[in-house]
Amino acid sequence: MPEEIKEETVEVPEKFKSLVESVEKLSVLELSELVKILEKKFGVSAAAPMAVAAAPATGAGEETAEEQSSFTVQLTSVGDKKIEVIKAVRDATEKGLKEAKDVVDAAATESQAVKEGVGKEEAEELKKKFEAAGATIELK
Repeated sequence: MPEEIKEETVEVPEKFKSLVESVEKLSVLELSELVKILEKKFGVSAAAPMAVAAAPATGAGEETAEEQSSFTVQLTSVGDKKIEVIKAVRDATEKGLKEAKDVVDAAATESQAVKEGVGKEEAEELKKKFEAAGATIELK
Protein backbone atom coordinates (compact mmCIF):
# COMPACT_ATOMS: atom_id res chain seq x y z
CA MET A 1 0.00 0.00 0.00
CA PRO A 2 2.65 2.64 0.84
CA GLU A 3 4.04 2.23 -2.66
CA GLU A 4 0.75 3.48 -4.15
CA ILE A 5 0.99 6.79 -2.31
CA LYS A 6 3.55 8.81 -4.20
CA GLU A 7 4.20 12.48 -3.82
CA GLU A 8 4.73 14.44 -6.97
CA THR A 9 8.34 15.53 -7.01
CA VAL A 10 9.12 18.98 -8.20
CA GLU A 11 12.63 19.86 -9.18
CA VAL A 12 13.53 23.11 -7.45
CA PRO A 13 16.27 25.19 -9.09
CA GLU A 14 19.29 25.71 -6.87
CA LYS A 15 18.69 29.46 -6.52
CA PHE A 16 15.26 28.80 -4.92
CA LYS A 17 16.11 25.81 -2.68
CA SER A 18 16.68 27.77 0.52
CA LEU A 19 13.52 29.80 -0.05
CA VAL A 20 11.41 26.68 -0.70
CA GLU A 21 12.87 25.00 2.40
CA SER A 22 11.96 28.05 4.50
CA VAL A 23 8.41 28.10 3.14
CA GLU A 24 8.00 24.36 3.81
CA LYS A 25 8.70 24.98 7.50
CA LEU A 26 5.93 27.58 7.87
CA SER A 27 2.55 26.76 9.38
CA VAL A 28 -0.64 27.30 7.39
CA LEU A 29 -1.36 30.45 9.40
CA GLU A 30 2.13 31.81 8.72
CA LEU A 31 1.77 31.01 5.01
CA SER A 32 -1.52 32.88 4.91
CA GLU A 33 0.11 35.89 6.54
CA LEU A 34 3.04 35.71 4.09
CA VAL A 35 0.65 35.64 1.12
CA LYS A 36 -1.15 38.75 2.38
CA ILE A 37 2.14 40.59 2.86
CA LEU A 38 3.29 39.67 -0.66
CA GLU A 39 -0.07 40.72 -2.12
CA LYS A 40 0.22 44.15 -0.47
CA LYS A 41 3.91 44.58 -1.25
CA PHE A 42 3.58 43.78 -4.95
CA GLY A 43 -0.03 44.83 -5.54
CA VAL A 44 -1.08 41.39 -6.76
CA SER A 45 -3.63 38.78 -5.74
CA ALA A 46 -3.01 35.11 -5.08
CA ALA A 47 -6.70 34.37 -5.74
CA ALA A 48 -7.61 32.27 -8.71
CA PRO A 49 -7.74 34.58 -11.72
CA MET A 50 -11.23 35.56 -12.77
CA ALA A 51 -12.18 37.37 -15.93
CA VAL A 52 -11.31 40.87 -14.81
CA ALA A 53 -11.38 43.65 -17.34
CA ALA A 54 -9.89 47.04 -16.62
CA ALA A 55 -12.35 49.89 -16.43
CA PRO A 56 -12.41 51.69 -19.76
CA ALA A 57 -10.43 54.90 -19.85
CA THR A 58 -12.59 57.93 -20.39
CA GLY A 59 -11.48 61.13 -22.01
CA ALA A 60 -14.20 63.71 -22.56
CA GLY A 61 -17.41 63.91 -20.56
CA GLU A 62 -19.35 62.76 -23.64
CA GLU A 63 -17.78 59.31 -23.49
CA THR A 64 -19.00 58.82 -19.93
CA ALA A 65 -22.56 59.48 -21.05
CA GLU A 66 -22.37 56.45 -23.37
CA GLU A 67 -23.60 53.08 -22.20
CA GLN A 68 -20.99 51.61 -19.88
CA SER A 69 -20.40 47.90 -20.46
CA SER A 70 -17.98 47.05 -17.66
CA PHE A 71 -18.64 47.84 -14.01
CA THR A 72 -16.83 47.63 -10.70
CA VAL A 73 -19.01 46.75 -7.73
CA GLN A 74 -17.78 48.89 -4.79
CA LEU A 75 -18.79 48.10 -1.20
CA THR A 76 -19.08 51.55 0.40
CA SER A 77 -20.91 50.75 3.65
CA VAL A 78 -21.57 47.51 5.50
CA GLY A 79 -24.66 48.40 7.53
CA ASP A 80 -26.00 46.44 10.51
CA LYS A 81 -25.98 42.93 9.04
CA LYS A 82 -22.23 42.32 8.78
CA ILE A 83 -22.56 38.53 8.60
CA GLU A 84 -25.05 38.78 5.72
CA VAL A 85 -22.69 41.11 3.86
CA ILE A 86 -19.78 38.68 4.39
CA LYS A 87 -21.95 35.91 2.90
CA ALA A 88 -22.77 38.15 -0.07
CA VAL A 89 -19.06 38.87 -0.63
CA ARG A 90 -18.29 35.14 -0.49
CA ASP A 91 -21.05 34.39 -3.02
CA ALA A 92 -19.97 37.17 -5.37
CA THR A 93 -16.24 36.50 -5.29
CA GLU A 94 -15.89 32.83 -4.35
CA LYS A 95 -13.41 33.92 -1.66
CA GLY A 96 -12.96 32.10 1.60
CA LEU A 97 -14.54 33.26 4.83
CA LYS A 98 -11.40 35.03 6.08
CA GLU A 99 -10.83 36.89 2.81
CA ALA A 100 -14.49 37.94 2.59
CA LYS A 101 -14.41 39.15 6.22
CA ASP A 102 -11.25 41.15 5.47
CA VAL A 103 -12.99 42.89 2.56
CA VAL A 104 -16.00 43.73 4.72
CA ASP A 105 -13.83 44.95 7.60
CA ALA A 106 -11.79 47.13 5.24
CA ALA A 107 -14.99 48.62 3.81
CA ALA A 108 -15.65 50.16 7.24
CA THR A 109 -12.85 52.66 6.59
CA GLU A 110 -12.58 52.79 2.80
CA SER A 111 -14.76 51.66 -0.09
CA GLN A 112 -13.68 48.23 -1.40
CA ALA A 113 -13.95 46.75 -4.89
CA VAL A 114 -15.88 43.50 -4.51
CA LYS A 115 -15.88 42.51 -8.17
CA GLU A 116 -14.45 44.21 -11.23
CA GLY A 117 -15.18 43.96 -14.93
CA VAL A 118 -18.75 42.70 -14.60
CA GLY A 119 -21.56 43.34 -17.03
CA LYS A 120 -24.45 45.67 -16.27
CA GLU A 121 -26.94 42.88 -15.51
CA GLU A 122 -24.57 41.08 -13.13
CA ALA A 123 -23.61 44.37 -11.45
CA GLU A 124 -27.27 45.26 -10.86
CA GLU A 125 -27.98 41.75 -9.53
CA LEU A 126 -25.02 41.97 -7.13
CA LYS A 127 -26.15 45.42 -6.02
CA LYS A 128 -29.61 44.04 -5.16
CA LYS A 129 -28.10 41.15 -3.17
CA PHE A 130 -25.82 43.45 -1.19
CA GLU A 131 -28.58 45.96 -0.51
CA ALA A 132 -30.82 43.11 0.69
CA ALA A 133 -28.00 42.24 3.14
CA GLY A 134 -27.99 45.84 4.38
CA ALA A 135 -24.87 47.06 2.56
CA THR A 136 -24.44 50.13 0.39
CA ILE A 137 -23.04 49.46 -3.08
CA GLU A 138 -21.76 51.82 -5.73
CA LEU A 139 -21.36 50.80 -9.36
CA LYS A 140 -18.47 52.44 -11.18
